[in-house]
This record gives sequence, C-alpha cells and structure tokens, in this order.
Amino acid sequence: MISLEHLNWPFFDSSHAEFAESLSSWAQNTFKDEPHHEGNVDEICRERVRQLGENGWLSSCVADASGGFDARHICLLREVLAYHDGLADFALAMQGLGSGAISLFGSAEQRQGYLNDVAAGKKIAGFALSEPDAGSDVAAMNTQATDDGDHYVINGTKTWISNGGIADFYCLFARTTPGEKRNDGTTKSSGISAFIIDSDTPGFDQSERINVIAPHPLATLKLDNCRVPKAHLIGEVGAGFKIAMSTLDVFRTSVAAAALGFAKRALDEALGQAKGRQMFGQTLADFQMAQATLADMATKVDAAALLVYRAAWQRDTGGAVTKQAAMAKMTATESAQWVIDQAVQMFGGRGVVSGAMVERLYREIRSLRIYEGATEVQKLIISKQLLG
Repeated sequence: MISLEHLNWPFFDSSHAEFAESLSSWAQNTFKDEPHHEGNVDEICRERVRQLGENGWLSSCVADASGGFDARHICLLREVLAYHDGLADFALAMQGLGSGAISLFGSAEQRQGYLNDVAAGKKIAGFALSEPDAGSDVAAMNTQATDDGDHYVINGTKTWISNGGIADFYCLFARTTPGEKRNDGTTKSSGISAFIIDSDTPGFDQSERINVIAPHPLATLKLDNCRVPKAHLIGEVGAGFKIAMSTLDVFRTSVAAAALGFAKRALDEALGQAKGRQMFGQTLADFQMAQATLADMATKVDAAALLVYRAAWQRDTGGAVTKQAAMAKMTATESAQWVIDQAVQMFGGRGVVSGAMVERLYREIRSLRIYEGATEVQKLIISKQLLG
C-alpha cells in the first residue's frame, strides 16, 4: 500500500488525511495490478470512469458552486491512483481537465447540463486544444469557428486529444477571429474562443486513433462544418486562451502528483527486489551501490512531493502558483523518469519483460514529461517568472 507519511506535513488538514486514507484503502481493494491490453483499453477506461464516479471520487474534479477546486484533493487522488493503476489515474485526470473549462467559466445551464454527469461517471469528457501545427504554441491554432446566426460553424483538426474516440463531449478551442501577427511574426493569442461540442454532432469525426507506448484512448478529431449552438460557447467570445490556460493551471500540478505516484510505486518495487534478490551469497540490498541508488531514489521522491504539495497548498490558499506549479511539474516528472529507470535496472532482465510492473511504469511516465507543457516549456515559464 502507498505510503502516506506526507499527510503529516503542514500542507494538509485532517480532512485531507481522512480523504487520502479512505481513497488508499479503496484503491488497494479495487485494483489488482492486472496488465492492460491494447485491445480493451477503451473498455477499461469506461469502466474506470464508472467506478470512480459511483464511488464519489470524480466529484473532486468538478468545481463547487463557487467555481473552486481543492487542488490537494485532486493531487492526492492522482498520486494514489497512479500508484495502483495508470488508467484509473488517466480516467480521473481527463474527467477533470476535459470539463474544467465548464467548471471555471461555464454558464449555469452548461454546468447543470454536463458537470453532474461528469461527476457521476455518466459522461466522459475531453479537452481539445492541440493541433498538428499548434502544440506548445497554442496561439498558432488554425481551427475556425464562424458566426452563423444562432450557431457557430467549426472547421479544423485537433490532435493528440486524450479520451479521443470515447468522450461524450469535448471542451474545444477554435479561432473566432483571425490571428493577429506580432512584429516578430508570431501569432497573438487573442481571437480564440471555447466551445462545448458533443461527440454526436454532425460533421464531427473522432475515429482516427493514435497508438502510443502506454495505451490510452487518444485520437485526432476532424471537424467538417460542425454546427454548434451559441449556447455552447464557454465564457466570452475571444476569451479562449485565458480559459485554456486557467484550466491547465488547475490541473498542471496534478500531473506532477501522478508522476509522484508512479515514482513511489517504482521505489517500493525496487525495495522489494533489493531485499529479496539473492546475488553472490547475499541480497542485492547488501551492496553499497544498491543502497546508494535507493537513497537517491527516496530523496528524489520526497523532494518532488514537497514541490507538488507546496504548489497545491498555495493554490488552495490563494497564493501565486504559476512558477510553483511549473517547478513541481518539471521536477516530479523528470525525477520519476529517473527513479523508474533505476527500478528497471535493479530488476535486470525481468525489468524489461512486457507487462512487468516496472516496465509498465517506464512506459507510463514518458508521456508525463511532455503533456500539459513539456519540461522545456516549464523551464520557460519558470525563467519568465524569475525575470519578470
């Protein structure tokens, strides 16, 4: 079972401790370390959404009536779920990220029409921001939304969309005015708007799937004259970039928390291997090189946890969080990659057998260093904050 020693840190109160302990017990009893097979990933994700919804865990990923989130609850959820089951973490994260724009900026009608079903696990959400030529550079997006009476007509392509192919609806971003150019030739972020688009909208195609090293529902979305009611515009026209960045700000720290959960599981697997593996008349743990590696792994895990929960605490208490969230995301994901790599090394040949726990962790962690802002982007954010 995952260690929850950090609940004694001053970042938490008794409600967080009770929440985490209940979650940990539930996850331990629910997930049995069964390997995920590519053929049934969609089915597993739907089942994970249903389980998380029926047991009340998804409610933390939907803002309360005042539009607020408890970032520490979200991070604890992702840390514990990632430790036990990568697809459970993915399912929870995408319910939050996919509906986050509605939570933060949606009208009362939009919130009522979507968020209750998201929290109950009855509707699967998606977040459609990236495009073939607009990943980290969101302002370069080309998807167009044209005003047409009481509708917008949307044309374009979105790609690398998580929950692509299984989502019931997407919070999708498109240009409502052409992108203005700066003097250096880059595109300004103004003129982007946010929309809710149901997956059964005529002209909407989510059938082009993308296969990656750690199987997840992922797809390219194509929009061909999709008519979206103006009632599905989220917030104000032209506020899409702010809406997208605000949504990512809520959930970026939680990516770090997921990496922390993966790293903790790798450390526990490595400890078990070191204590039990017999070599040259002693255990692997008796070798000083192994001891030094385990010490480095544990230190990186604790350092990441401190940054993760500092950022979550600061967000919950109204403090500045842009730099802190970027530091947490960068440090936790990069550290987790190293920790997991060392765990694979300790297992030797068994560590690279398909389906082994450390092999699964190795594939799971790689994408976290890229999505919701690659490590290089986090460095730019941190340096921009430092330089003013």
